[in-house]
Amino acid sequence: MEIHEALYTTRMMRRLRPDPVPLDVQARILDAAVRAPNGGNTQRWHFVAVDDPELIHEFGELFRQGRALEYEKFRTGQGPMAVPGPGADPAAHVETMRRIKGSGDYLADHFDEVPLLLFVFAIDDLGGANIYPAIWSVLLAARAEGVGGVMTMVLNNFRDRVNELLGVPVVEGWKMSAMLTLGYPRGRWGVAANRRPVHEVSSRNHWDAPFGVEVPQPLWSPRDQTPPALAAVG
Repeated sequence: MEIHEALYTTRMMRRLRPDPVPLDVQARILDAAVRAPNGGNTQRWHFVAVDDPELIHEFGELFRQGRALEYEKFRTGQGPMAVPGPGADPAAHVETMRRIKGSGDYLADHFDEVPLLLFVFAIDDLGGANIYPAIWSVLLAARAEGVGGVMTMVLNNFRDRVNELLGVPVVEGWKMSAMLTLGYPRGRWGVAANRRPVHEVSSRNHWDAPFGVEVPQPLWSPRDQTPPALAAVG
């Protein structure tokens, strides 16, 4: 797969088929992940792949409880999901959250069918600087294999129980960074169209100074489409 296709079409996939992800596919995904950049090449990461149906069921129960907590915060105007991004249309944000909740509800209701969970742990991670490149590499490598997924922080609400179920050696400093649900998606891949364009979220040399070019449409498109021309501004 060409790199730009992976970059433009890797998105959160919550509707997954129950088909197992073969071990060789899992190995290729994680082999790509451990090539990710990390500070000092310290490689302070550990990945726990979970495909035991009983464990997946346990985590599904926690996932549903965690989502209920997060959406209660949202309902009362608390938490990061409640506030739209800078410059975003509040009505559009509400609609986006409605769609996300719908697909998230599907994942919660069908969690026992998810074929693979991937828990990512790190030590002294400096706010995620050393682990998030590896997580993104997981998602990109999975996309190249036709595997979709979503990264979630919901189980941080039950960190101690997760550690107990997985036997995490917390005394050594290991801390869960995220969990990913992985599997072959029921939906189709596509370029995310609901993004504010580059020139609205970028500046040059000074905050709010023009970036210098307008990007009204995605600069990569499927092979049967012609990417748009750029227009210099400012």
